[in-house]
Amino acid sequence: MPALNTKSVALTAHWGNWIDDLVKSGEYQSASEVVRDGLRALRDGHDRKAAELAEIRTRIGISLDEADNGNFAQGSGEDAVRRAFKSASGKKIS
Repeated sequence: MPALNTKSVALTAHWGNWIDDLVKSGEYQSASEVVRDGLRALRDGHDRKAAELAEIRTRIGISLDEADNGNFAQGSGEDAVRRAFKSASGKKIS
């Protein structure tokens, strides 16, 4: 693939040697392939974290809406946590 946008980066000896080893092993054809693969992994991690954060925000929003509508768990916070653990463990709630 021809380079569409070239960049110059400075690497520590550790990273430079590791990239060289990956190319020498045949796992990658070039240092550029190693860096592109690393950038894809970084982007995937960022995308996954963004999706998780969006899910957390959605759940918080739903919880706040329920609270605004007066939908609260009965008893204390401690009671609610105990019920949740009992429910998750499959035990009867007393």
